[in-house]
Amino acid sequence: MLPAIVTGVIYAEWADTVALVAAAAIAGAIGLAGRHYSGASGTFTSSEGFAAVALSWVVLILVGTLPYLFSGSFTGLVNPLFETTAGFTTTGATVLGDPGELSHAMLLWRATTQWVGGMGVIVLSIAVLPMLGAGGVELARAEAPGPEPDRMTPRFRDTAERLWWVYVGLTGIEAVVLAFGDMSVFQAIAHALTTMPTGGFSTEVDSLAGFSPYSQWVVIAFMLAAGVSFALHFRALSRPRAYLENKEFIGYLAIIGFAIAIVAAGTWSLGSGVESRIRDVVFTAVTTVTGTGYATVDWAVWAPGLVLAILVFMFLGGMAGSTAGAIKTYRIGILYKTIGSSLKRIIYPSVVSVQRFEGKSVEPRIVHGVVAFFVLYIGFFVVGAVILGFLEPSLDLVSIGSASASAVGNIGPALGELGPTATYVGLGADSKLLLGFLMVVGRLEIYPIIILLTHRWWRR
Repeated sequence: MLPAIVTGVIYAEWADTVALVAAAAIAGAIGLAGRHYSGASGTFTSSEGFAAVALSWVVLILVGTLPYLFSGSFTGLVNPLFETTAGFTTTGATVLGDPGELSHAMLLWRATTQWVGGMGVIVLSIAVLPMLGAGGVELARAEAPGPEPDRMTPRFRDTAERLWWVYVGLTGIEAVVLAFGDMSVFQAIAHALTTMPTGGFSTEVDSLAGFSPYSQWVVIAFMLAAGVSFALHFRALSRPRAYLENKEFIGYLAIIGFAIAIVAAGTWSLGSGVESRIRDVVFTAVTTVTGTGYATVDWAVWAPGLVLAILVFMFLGGMAGSTAGAIKTYRIGILYKTIGSSLKRIIYPSVVSVQRFEGKSVEPRIVHGVVAFFVLYIGFFVVGAVILGFLEPSLDLVSIGSASASAVGNIGPALGELGPTATYVGLGADSKLLLGFLMVVGRLEIYPIIILLTHRWWRR
């Protein structure tokens, strides 16, 4: 909260500055109390790590809501809770009709929630808090965006530091590059803080549509970078060929290219200039696949077939170890290989096949984990859509289904009545709480929440 407090002082926004200071004081008091009364140190078991991360995120969201509550930036209790949840989970959903209604201090806090949530507050804690010790690995497994945290060093704390340095570096570079365009320094910083976590919170009511082609192309480039594994970015600093040697990276680019081709085929007759059409096509494909949620056009009004394709893109995501949401390229690759192996066994019953990915054999436990994750992911999407349909009977099927997919995939804008030019403010409190829950489920990739809700774990 300190950068937002400094921003409030710079812009002389004293009421919001006081609100942030009060929230920061409460957050600090909770942290100090927890540190003082914590029990003996030790390592986490796997299930304890998952549950600890889930509980930590609940506290994180509740404390993150305090600046909004103290400043009166939102009406009621559910709206600020929804906005904070969307922030930390890097979901671009919002209940703000116009972000310009917020002060600079609150806009920066809003952007900071997405930036911290992108790489993960637990991973950040591992990088700066040595007292976590070996237990930090189990915490990282529960929060890291992907099937397994990519360890670049024997000590995961060193790995966490490197990941965060890459994250900070790319954020800083984007802010500087954007500042050379038509964005103010504040706008450049705010959008860099929400691009790298693939968050999508903008300072403007029309997202990126009102900015110059230069700014939009810059954001496209950094959205693409945010969808790439940050461990791969680090390796490529000393060995650029690491990108081309990574099969998942090639698959990620192939998915982006496929999405661009589909959007281009469905929209080529729309728009005026060739450059603007190409830019809108590429921007829409990248923002939906990576789950960033920025928009330059209202894709909700496109032809039904193309709208359905956009819905499919919401399930894809970037590479494992990136800040993108949804299923991710790694799991899609494993599922593709699993389907191929199953078909081969049907045709050749006696064949013995070993699944390989990135030139290495894939352990059965990883295959089972990916399949289980996919089933659970689809299950949460379907159940969420059904419940939302009961809570919001006035919404059409496209709006309901896409809202559930957008929440679980941490995208933000949906389709239909909840498209990129609309907000979620008109939904009932129960619907907002449901979507907020789905956002957390998607950001923590399901398992920590399931363990937290398991009676057997608490009883044990």
